Amino acid sequence: MIDSRGCRSRSPFVGGFLVSAVLLALVTPTRGVDGDDYSETSDPSDLPLVTQLIYSRLSSLRPFFHDEISRNLGFCIKDVDAEWNAAFNFSGKLDFLSSCIQSTKGDLTRRLCTAAEIRFYFSSLYSPGSTDAIYMEPNKNCNLTSWSEGCEPGWGCSVGDDVKIDLKTSKEMPSRIQDCQPCCEGFFCPEGLTCMIPCPLGSYCPMAKLNTTTGRCDPYNYQIPPGEQNHTCGGADMWAGVLVSSEVFCSPGSYCPATTKQIPCSSGHYCRMGSTTERPCFKLTSCPKSTATQNIHAYGIMLLGALCTLLIIVYNCSDQVLTTRERRQAKSREAAARHARETAQARERWKIAKDAAKKHASGLQKSLSRTFSRKKSMQPEQPIVLNVPKPPGQGVAPSLNGKEPSSLTKMMHAIEEDPDSQGGVHMTIGDKNIKKQMPKAKQLHTKSQIFKYAYGQIEKEKAIQAQNKNLTFSGIISMAQDTDVRKRPPIEVAFKDLTLTLKGKNKHLLRCVTGKISPGRVSAVMGPSGAGKTTFLSAILGKATGCVMRGSILINGQDESIQSYRKIIGFVPQDDVVHGDLTIEENLRFNARCRLSADMAKADKVLVIERVIESLGLQNVRDSLVGTVEKRGISGGQRKRVNVGIEMVMEPSLLILDEPTSGLDSSSSLLLLRALRREALEGVNISMVLHQPSYALFKMFDDLILLAKGGLTVYHGSAKKVEEYFSGLGIHVPERVTPPDHYIDILEGIIKPTTGVAREHLPVRWMLHNGYRVPPDMLKYADGLSKTASDVDPTNADSSVRGETDDSSFAGEMWSDTVSNADIKGDFRHHNFLKSHDLSNRTTPGMLRQYRYYLGRVGKQRLRDAQLQMVDFLILLLAGACLGTLAKVNDETFGALGYTYTVIGVSLLCKIVALRSFSLDKLQYWRESSSGISSSAYFLAKDTVDHFSTLIKPLVYLSMFYFFNNPRSSFLDNYTVLVCLVYCVTGMAYIFAIALQPGPAQLWSVLLPVVLTLIASQQAEGNIIVKYLSDLSYTKWALEAFVIANAERYSGVWLITRCGSLMESGYSLGDWNVCLVLLVLTGIAARAIAYVCLVTSQKK
Repeated sequence: MIDSRGCRSRSPFVGGFLVSAVLLALVTPTRGVDGDDYSETSDPSDLPLVTQLIYSRLSSLRPFFHDEISRNLGFCIKDVDAEWNAAFNFSGKLDFLSSCIQSTKGDLTRRLCTAAEIRFYFSSLYSPGSTDAIYMEPNKNCNLTSWSEGCEPGWGCSVGDDVKIDLKTSKEMPSRIQDCQPCCEGFFCPEGLTCMIPCPLGSYCPMAKLNTTTGRCDPYNYQIPPGEQNHTCGGADMWAGVLVSSEVFCSPGSYCPATTKQIPCSSGHYCRMGSTTERPCFKLTSCPKSTATQNIHAYGIMLLGALCTLLIIVYNCSDQVLTTRERRQAKSREAAARHARETAQARERWKIAKDAAKKHASGLQKSLSRTFSRKKSMQPEQPIVLNVPKPPGQGVAPSLNGKEPSSLTKMMHAIEEDPDSQGGVHMTIGDKNIKKQMPKAKQLHTKSQIFKYAYGQIEKEKAIQAQNKNLTFSGIISMAQDTDVRKRPPIEVAFKDLTLTLKGKNKHLLRCVTGKISPGRVSAVMGPSGAGKTTFLSAILGKATGCVMRGSILINGQDESIQSYRKIIGFVPQDDVVHGDLTIEENLRFNARCRLSADMAKADKVLVIERVIESLGLQNVRDSLVGTVEKRGISGGQRKRVNVGIEMVMEPSLLILDEPTSGLDSSSSLLLLRALRREALEGVNISMVLHQPSYALFKMFDDLILLAKGGLTVYHGSAKKVEEYFSGLGIHVPERVTPPDHYIDILEGIIKPTTGVAREHLPVRWMLHNGYRVPPDMLKYADGLSKTASDVDPTNADSSVRGETDDSSFAGEMWSDTVSNADIKGDFRHHNFLKSHDLSNRTTPGMLRQYRYYLGRVGKQRLRDAQLQMVDFLILLLAGACLGTLAKVNDETFGALGYTYTVIGVSLLCKIVALRSFSLDKLQYWRESSSGISSSAYFLAKDTVDHFSTLIKPLVYLSMFYFFNNPRSSFLDNYTVLVCLVYCVTGMAYIFAIALQPGPAQLWSVLLPVVLTLIASQQAEGNIIVKYLSDLSYTKWALEAFVIANAERYSGVWLITRCGSLMESGYSLGDWNVCLVLLVLTGIAARAIAYVCLVTSQKK
């Protein structure tokens, strides 16, 4: 790049610039006949004809150089014809040529540079030896022994009259030292050469004038040679880059329709540097006379206002649509619930009336029977007449006024005739006629019909529960026999000698656990802290990674993987992993849609959701947001119930819960257990970890699994027989103490039994009680018992006894830890990619259908976070205003500095914002993916919704940056590059958000764009590594696309500046589309990597 008037940085691409010099040769005539003819005749009438003839011959030479220019200057000239016309199309502007013909007395063709002289000029201009000034090497005409006046800047000479000049000659420089005179206007004469070259369009090349104060020739700033009295200031002395020859460029605020004419811009117009015409200013802009750039800040403010208005309308309308839709749905739901309650109450009232009528009719019949019997005893006996029909009308009371009896009267007579009859209106709960008359779920389409169906079923179930006395023993038997209770596929989990040992530590987490959990029963897993309760449930679910498992787990008596039944297994984690920015109903509905059978009718799914909401007591807060740490929502107990309800709505056959009652009061815990009992009636196998249950809560469990520290079983059986078992060991529960609390205190060591049975003996007692094998290292606790060492299987010995000794070296321990950590990570990867045959007989919705569900959910979440997104847009606005004001477009670098700041700023801000897409709901994703919900649907939905920000953020940024910076490139070009850039960096942010913790992810998001931009801005001369890193950097592609889009707007006199800048930066005009494609491909590749990280990085 040219650094000053006489300074040009070194460049190895001299050949390209030499060929660009050939381009300038096209403006020179190839034959001197016409000029010579005019020098002989000097007829003014011949001048226009001669001028036009010379110019037409010049234009005809353009195709001759087309291929050479395309081959050597293709990186900075895309369309040779268009660039030629922009720089050297003098049609209608030939006054400077006619004037020069007259001033040179017709020998113009003898003064124009040949191809050899032009090549020599540009080779000297960009030679490595040039330092402080443009230095022309000694040549045939200008050297140490021969230095004519034509060698001075702004002067030129002619060849002899008898010399024939062929301007196409590029090998030999002609002798040109005669008749030296100042360079013509519209031409420039370099120092060290004695010929003239036409100035390109967009330049202003008048005759120089001597400044008596400075002694220099204005405006070109060169000096006349000392001691030469007759030597005056000549014409222009050079055409090069804007840093060196800015005097030649048409001044800002003026335009130059010809190279010899400069006109100030009129009011209402603006003229940039090097303009050939004045451009009208947009409306609402202020453009006084001689304005270089128009002030378009008003359009930026208008675009900002329109954008903000659009966003406000979208967010408000969308939120209003959601609110209105939820309100209408709530009204429809409330109407359906009210209708169902009124119908149930009407049925109940009718049943009561019917029972009363039956009772009254029965009493009346008995009274009449007694009366008739007394009368009959007083009357004589009459013969019995068989099969005599009654006369018509005798069996029915006569109607009044000859009218037909009413339906109520008929019903009463029917009751009188048959008191035990079920005639009349059959509206009892559970009546078969009603079941037949009810429409099927698949026949329901409107929301009103669906809600009526759902709430009708719920009211019916409530009536059954009330009729069966709220789940008493007889009530449970009645409900179990009811045909409406739909049984689910049973899952029985049996385990034998289940032992888990932590890899590399030889530490037991579970040991010799034997038993089973059965369908239709609710099991409680209890024990002190460190007893392995959660580990036990994880082992049953096949999630115990990082451990060595021994023993066997059978599913329904078969050696099958539990993962084969993943679609019908529910797991409730200890933490409340729910979406805080969704309502209770939305959380439940999403899981029901994605995890229930795809062919289940919508009405049945709604029934499941409504049943769960009703059973968990969440009806009053169903439309409330769950809430997060920053935004308060429902209470902690309600949040815990939502956590359980997420698994209940998918109708599991096996339901595992990790401390579901923690944080709940006694009433909420009882409500939750009643709901789980209702699930157990449908054949669900329920097992949960529990801490300190109340006595009433404890009595609701069917089975109890009591573990001691170290994962040893103390008791596994019916919860009703636990006191009987421990009483046999001499351990009795004191009054006003719940049995599990007492036993856990004993296992914790807080209470010591008075019978001499230590807590260490209890696991052995259980093994001997059931005939299980006792490990050898535990035989010491069996002293005094009938069990001997000969009854023990030696293969079941404790691995820690045979383990490594304590005298192992530090290096050995470190190596062992490294190996065990690698094994654990391998287990995680194996678990994530574990595939098993599906035995659940449930076909859940496919990926596309789940994608639609995810899309709706993510869209709602983003709309509810509109305030946060508005803050993001505000930050982008401030960044655009600051960078657009501070980094003005520099013509010599085509705005590279401002675009460099843009790449850094936009990359940093967009990455930080994109981190929230995946980092905020990792736990929710891990829970959903472990239950079988599609990871592809989740990722694609997130990315699809983020496309909105990808399109809007460039508009927000450019609404400030573009109208404050005011580059020459179009708004559309800048927007296109920014969209590709935002798409690229968003994909990179996905990788950081998924693979890293929030702190490191934010750090990488800040450092990466800064470091890559610094690397991309390096010239990397002699450093191959930096060059390759720069070529593979997305910041280089974005910066190159910005600079290319801006450089294309510079033509004419800017041609050398453009070619020099692009050559020095290594850019090419033809690579604009390539840069955009590379940015998009990088974004796609980053998303592919992020997806792989998503499916492999599960919760450890």
